[in-house]
Amino acid sequence: MATALRAWSPVTAPPPALPRPLAPAPATQTLPAPRPLAERFPDLRRHFVFEYYPWYGVDPWRHWDQWERVPPHDLAATAVPKLGAYDSRDPAVLERHAEWIAESGAGAINVSWWGPGSDEDRSVHLLMDVMRAHDVKVTFHLEPYADDRAARFADDVAYLVREYGERRGFDALLVLRDEDGGEGPVFKGFRTILPERVVDCRGRVREVPDYTPDDAWRRETDRVRERFRSAFDHVTLLADSLHFGRTPAAGFDGIAIYDNFVAPESYPGHAAGASARGLLFSLNANPGYDAIAPRTIEDECFEPPQFLPPTPGLDFATAAGRERAAERAAERLRESLAATLAVQQDPLLENARRGFLLVYLTSFNEWHEGHAIEPMKDHAELSAAERVFGYHNPARGDGRLQALKSALGPVLAGPAARPASADRG
Repeated sequence: MATALRAWSPVTAPPPALPRPLAPAPATQTLPAPRPLAERFPDLRRHFVFEYYPWYGVDPWRHWDQWERVPPHDLAATAVPKLGAYDSRDPAVLERHAEWIAESGAGAINVSWWGPGSDEDRSVHLLMDVMRAHDVKVTFHLEPYADDRAARFADDVAYLVREYGERRGFDALLVLRDEDGGEGPVFKGFRTILPERVVDCRGRVREVPDYTPDDAWRRETDRVRERFRSAFDHVTLLADSLHFGRTPAAGFDGIAIYDNFVAPESYPGHAAGASARGLLFSLNANPGYDAIAPRTIEDECFEPPQFLPPTPGLDFATAAGRERAAERAAERLRESLAATLAVQQDPLLENARRGFLLVYLTSFNEWHEGHAIEPMKDHAELSAAERVFGYHNPARGDGRLQALKSALGPVLAGPAARPASADRG
């Protein structure tokens, strides 16, 4: 969906130009050095949250067969997972996922949720049982499961809190703690702040079927806060938006960007733009983008997916090309993690001012878009039947997980764990 959205342009005026990053403090003003994150947030692991997809099935096939793929060897992915084409309801699969997530240092997952009674919804209790056993919390990413789902947003949030929080005694639902000790759940919405109309590559204007006016969103976000006013210190509602005027008008507390095409070097400008409107912000850590494409192209505006970060001359048919792509993905993961932590700790920006920290890791297992941090097979492990399809698996399939683990470890441990030479050279 992110790819499709980029292929269209809004008919209405685009968002205002991003403001320049906030000016540094005058030389006469001395700002206190920020305290280490591990001191500010006793539950620091919980603030690093994997995007998680519970939508894969094997009997019948679900998601592995997207766009004319024919599992089990021909998968809707550019790389074969370490576990092969798995079932998201297989307890053994979930156990392995929980082990990898805990190993990475992350302390929570953000589940792609498609409405009450959906296949994804029916898998949540088992998923929570397994994650709880590995001390991993669970929260939700509310997906566009119906064109009018915005009208049910408050009811959906209430359902999630009731079904997966209250009914379970809050044993696994993520309740995030801010620096001041205030606590509350956090929910993110996808496709929230949309244009009313778009124009395609041929100049044709079309209505956006799930467009929701800002005042309609505001009624729902206000309903959420009224419903939980006495239950939590706050409920944090985040929109996948870079429109710093419409997002607060719709009643969201801040932005949480899913799209990996938002480059790390743009994070300071986006963080400043959000802060200027009093918005919280979560700009993700990610390994880039390496998506599949349809085998039958029916949309004349279709553009082939790009590999991110941009790497000219990649040839996935060669071992050198696959290793270069793996290196670039690890570089993007480290760069984006460093970039989001830098802006979230900037004392002049909204997150630090309000004691808020949240890093989404995009993603654990979105295999269609090629940014899964879940381990893939080592290239040598691919079967002859799998090699036919030209998968991008590098020599070492757990490289992304290990890159995240090595980058996140010192953040979670704090300065006391840094080697004596860390400040030299």
